[in-house]
Amino acid sequence: MSKEELTLEIIEHLKQEYPDADCTLDYNEAWKLLVSVRLAAQCTDARVNVVVQDLYAKYPTVAALAQADVADIEAIVKPCGLGRSKARDIHACMNVLLTQYDGKVPDDFDALLSLPGVGRKSANLIMGDVFGKPAIVTDTHCIRLVNRMGLVDQIKDPKKVEMALWKLVPPEEGSAFCHRLVYHGREICTARTTPHCDRCVLQDICAKQI
Repeated sequence: MSKEELTLEIIEHLKQEYPDADCTLDYNEAWKLLVSVRLAAQCTDARVNVVVQDLYAKYPTVAALAQADVADIEAIVKPCGLGRSKARDIHACMNVLLTQYDGKVPDDFDALLSLPGVGRKSANLIMGDVFGKPAIVTDTHCIRLVNRMGLVDQIKDPKKVEMALWKLVPPEEGSAFCHRLVYHGREICTARTTPHCDRCVLQDICAKQI
């Protein structure tokens, strides 16, 4: 089986197992997803979803966050870790949205990458989840799983994994596929415990490079 064929098989298996997989960060506006994905670095989505409730209660708009004191933002987001740098990036990002994009999140990948604190993973997440455009989100689950499954060969660099997956994953499947990898990585193909291969829907086709 070629890597292209294996990829399509894995996509179909995961579709059946996780039909409703979606982003696990809570948001109802595009700018809030930008904030949350920055806070999620080295932090769980569950904790971010709790912390942002206080953040948005005090600063409910892009303008409010842009005009806030960075120290006040830091005090709220500190439980997510790396509070100072995250607060600084969020404040700077909201200022750019306010001054350059009329408070709106741009739907252009390169424009997203130019925002403070936004890397390829975050930009892809926004493109896929907010704008419904092709996206490959190479988070830690994605990188771990596609290596184990044999879709990439011992590649750990996020951008290189992303580029490899663009060649294998149909564009319309990329965003949902990456969300399903997150679900599968949390429940079955775990990082800190022995993977539960006996309960895995991919056990017959996975390369099991653990």
